[in-house]
Amino acid sequence: MSKVSLMQGNQAVAEGAIAAGVTFFGGYPITPSTEVAESLAKMLPAVGGKFIQMEDEIAGIGVIIGAALTGKKVMTATSGPGFSLKQELIGYTCIAEIPMVIVNVQRVGPSTGQPTSPAQGDVMQARWGTHGDHPMIALTPGSVPECFDLTIKAYELSEKYRTPVILLLDEVIGHMREKIELPDSYDEIVKPQRKLPKVSPEEYKAYKADDDLVPAMAPFGTGYRWHVTGLVHDEYGFPDGSPAATKQCLDRLHAKINDNLEDIILYETYRMDDAEIAVVAYGGTARTAYDAVDAARVRGIKAGMFRPITLWPFPEKQIKEMAGKVKHILVAEMNCGQYVREVERVVAGKVPVTLHAKYNNEAITPNELLAAIENLK
Repeated sequence: MSKVSLMQGNQAVAEGAIAAGVTFFGGYPITPSTEVAESLAKMLPAVGGKFIQMEDEIAGIGVIIGAALTGKKVMTATSGPGFSLKQELIGYTCIAEIPMVIVNVQRVGPSTGQPTSPAQGDVMQARWGTHGDHPMIALTPGSVPECFDLTIKAYELSEKYRTPVILLLDEVIGHMREKIELPDSYDEIVKPQRKLPKVSPEEYKAYKADDDLVPAMAPFGTGYRWHVTGLVHDEYGFPDGSPAATKQCLDRLHAKINDNLEDIILYETYRMDDAEIAVVAYGGTARTAYDAVDAARVRGIKAGMFRPITLWPFPEKQIKEMAGKVKHILVAEMNCGQYVREVERVVAGKVPVTLHAKYNNEAITPNELLAAIENLK
């Protein structure tokens, strides 16, 4: 059985969090993500969970780190300046391998920018916002139903690979209301689970990885003792600054993601079978691209769309394959040009890559994108 609702993208994220088994949210309200917090403030107590509004964005991620270490599935949500404030602790969760989902509903920046206006200017920040070398998983939904599904997927990846995952919406998707069909009960949805130790507390090493390169994670308070630090560490978690330990740590952090790209990278193609022009678009901009591609087809232009759902890791293999089949690639995004740089890097001059950028507080319209497609002829 299922129920049909008219729901915001932000609200669907909250529903997805409950469905995935989230029992703790810590954060600070900030437009345009506030509805995620508002929804979970109502929903978490009903499932025995806890909601806490912290004094600022740094505390918002700090408190969920503590909850995650006790075995809870956790979430925080933010936008713009708040995402910037969280970066140091996002880096901490990467090296300490603490699973969590961080929602960032993008708005115009830099700084306070335009708090209620759509933008996609945090794409590179989602990948490179922290210092140091580490991989990052970032997913971006293109519809309200996908907000629900991708939230569950974010927890699946976070728990499986013991890593933070960024759910990167834009204001268009976060605030858009759309029909969504949800199950009457979330009990039948498989809850993502992290790997628990199969050895005794005396034998446990918090960062000793199996063949899948992901260490088992014992919840605090269950008799297992381990050390958590932001420093490079040994298998027990204690700092080890040797060259060998440093290389081993960083190699494993990258390999556990890079060896599993087929499992992590999600994408959609639309009318690409015979396409000569490929539009690369994501998030709210992809909504425009569907219409623009259809309109181009009516005019006899063989256009199609490639929509990355997993923004990071970058779908390098798929973009390379596409570049071998089309005559031109048009990247559409609500920023001054960010994802286009990665497309250009991977295409490496095989076909022309053109940017259609818009960053004036307004979303790209189908007519604007159609005009950009027609200009490529």
